[in-house]
Amino acid sequence: MIKILLILGMVGLVVFALRGSTSSANLAVRRLAGITFAVVATISILFPDLVTWMANLVNVGRGTDLVLYALVVAFLYVTIGLYQRIHRLEEHLTDLTRELALRSGPRAAPAKDDVPAT
Repeated sequence: MIKILLILGMVGLVVFALRGSTSSANLAVRRLAGITFAVVATISILFPDLVTWMANLVNVGRGTDLVLYALVVAFLYVTIGLYQRIHRLEEHLTDLTRELALRSGPRAAPAKDDVPAT
């Protein structure tokens, strides 16, 4: 069962990576995922036997292994999300730099005679 869940998580990761759009719905899903993660973390701290029980449901030996698997998948989602954000920021910075260069106009290179002697 855990193999199926991990494979579904990886498929979701690929879809997330390929989609790459930032919309209000995407932001809402991220916020909901963050809140869900906080609630699940709080419950697992209060009731550690519940994590072991859930691990046994998906054929994982220990609760700590299940937590590790979940954290690896969450880490990959965060990593890809940050990569996409940095890529968008780089593209935006490139566009702004080009616009600034076009607005400032062409600049002539200084002639050799204009260079002050030292």
